Amino acid sequence: MDTRKLLEDVKSGAVSIEQAQKELIKLPYEDLGFAKLDHHRQVRQGFGEVVFCSGKADDHLVKIFESFYREDAEVLGTRASRRQYELVKAHVPQVTYDEHSQILKIEKPGKKHIGRVAVCTAGTADIRVAEEAAQVAEYFGTRVDRFYDVGVAGIHRLFARLDDIRRANCVIAIAGMEGALAGVIAGLVEVPVIAVPTSVGYGANFGGVSALLTMLNSCSNGISVVNIDNGFGAGYIATQINRLAQKQGEEE
Repeated sequence: MDTRKLLEDVKSGAVSIEQAQKELIKLPYEDLGFAKLDHHRQVRQGFGEVVFCSGKADDHLVKIFESFYREDAEVLGTRASRRQYELVKAHVPQVTYDEHSQILKIEKPGKKHIGRVAVCTAGTADIRVAEEAAQVAEYFGTRVDRFYDVGVAGIHRLFARLDDIRRANCVIAIAGMEGALAGVIAGLVEVPVIAVPTSVGYGANFGGVSALLTMLNSCSNGISVVNIDNGFGAGYIATQINRLAQKQGEEE
């Protein structure tokens, strides 16, 4: 809910006090019985609540999407299956789905994208997680540049794109196997690097634990690490960093 617009509508007479009261009753959340939807989160944090779709009951997921869409005409869901997409689309036709990222979303048209975040992967097997990060950042209004398959096994591929990567306000480095990419990039750029370990790799990768430990133990400065396969978390944090960088540039 845009509370400022609601108050302006009350002031202009477009919305009655009684109507406004009904809207404000839903703050800080809407109780659906099985879920409490945080419609006020955008007011507090600058970003609306995101739906984690995996594991949700069919009727619950549909009602959640319907409610968020009715409230703000936008909704973002992560880790959704194609079956869930088809289910939601039957009730909310505006929804779209991306197979690679498993992102389920409805966006307002003409969204402005600011700043720049670079999303880099070690290999093509990491693209699923990378697209989750990239599309989350784009949903929240960030301009994203993608640099895929630039891992250390052929490090010249990274150097070939280094000037472009350095233009970003923040870099997301995504890698499985031993997870070396984040430390290499952090040693070459002057902006924060968000490291995302992925579960890509053979047995000793331990489902992403080896990459996670490499990233946590990196001797390069300026690295923060999110959980294994957590593209959403990386895209969210990168957007916050990007917004701060843009705000600082505008104030100077």
